[in-house]
Amino acid sequence: MDDATEAFVAHRSLLFTVAYELLGSAADAEDVLQETWMRWVGVELGEVRDQRAYLVRITTRQALSRLRALGRRKESYVGPWLPEPLLTSPDVAEDVELAESVSMAMLLVLETLTPTERAVFVLREVFDLDYDEIAEAVDKSTVAVRQIAHRARAHVAARRPRGAASAAESRDALAAFRRAIETGDLQGLLDVLAPDVVLLSDGGGVVQAVPQPVVGADKVARLMEAGLPRLVGQVSLAPVQVNGWPALIVRIDGEVDNVVAVRIDDGLVTGLYVVRNPEKLSRVQEETPVSR
Repeated sequence: MDDATEAFVAHRSLLFTVAYELLGSAADAEDVLQETWMRWVGVELGEVRDQRAYLVRITTRQALSRLRALGRRKESYVGPWLPEPLLTSPDVAEDVELAESVSMAMLLVLETLTPTERAVFVLREVFDLDYDEIAEAVDKSTVAVRQIAHRARAHVAARRPRGAASAAESRDALAAFRRAIETGDLQGLLDVLAPDVVLLSDGGGVVQAVPQPVVGADKVARLMEAGLPRLVGQVSLAPVQVNGWPALIVRIDGEVDNVVAVRIDDGLVTGLYVVRNPEKLSRVQEETPVSR
C-alpha cells in the first residue's frame, strides 16, 4: 500500500466510529468515510504533522455537513427515529467509555445537542482531542470550543443514565426481560421495568411499529403482552451485543425482524429501543469494528 492508503486503513475503524457517533447511522458514516478518502488522497502528506488528527478533522467536517442534512430528513421521518444498531464484539464492552459513547441510550442523548455541540462533545470526551484540534475541525475559535464543550457536558450529564449499570447488570436485566417475554409472565415483566420506562419503536414507515413513545411500566408491559400472540411463525430471541451493550435480536422464521436494545438505570429497564426498519438492520448480521 502507498503511504496515504496505509494511514487511512490504519485509522479506518476510528474514523468510522467518529462519523457514526456524530450521525447515528452506519450507512451515512460509510458515505462520510468515502468522502474523507477522496479528500485525503489529495493531501500532501509531507505537510501533515499528525495524520490521525488530520483524518479526524476531515471526517468531522464531512459528518457535520451530513448531520445538518440528516436533521432535515428526520423532520419528515415516520414515527420515532432510532440510531442504526451495530453488532459489536465483546472487547468493545471492556472499554467502558467507548461502550457508553456508542450505546443506543447515549446516541439518543447526543441527538438533543446541536451539530456543533455534538461534534465538540464527541471529539473531546470520547476521542480526547485537544481544544485546538477540535477548533480546526469545527471552524470555531479555541475559546468558543471550550465554552461549547462546557455547555455540551452539562447538557449530556443531565440526561445520561442516572445510575450507571455494568454490562453484567444489563445482561441480568435483559435476561429477566427475555424470560418474561418468552413465558408471557406479565408480573415478571413489570418487575424489571422502571415505573417511568419509555418504549420507542422505529419502523420508518416501512414496517409496522408503535407510532408514538409509550410511557409507563403498565402500558409497556400490556403492549408487549398484547403484541406477542400476533406474531406468526417460529420466534427466537437471541442475546447479542449491540452498540457495546447486551441486546436481543428477534427473528421470525429465521429472518431478523427487529433488534431490542435497553437502557438500564439502577437495575431497572428505563428505555426500550425496538428497531424494526429493515433498512437499519443490515449491521446486525456481522460485527462492525469500532474503536477510539
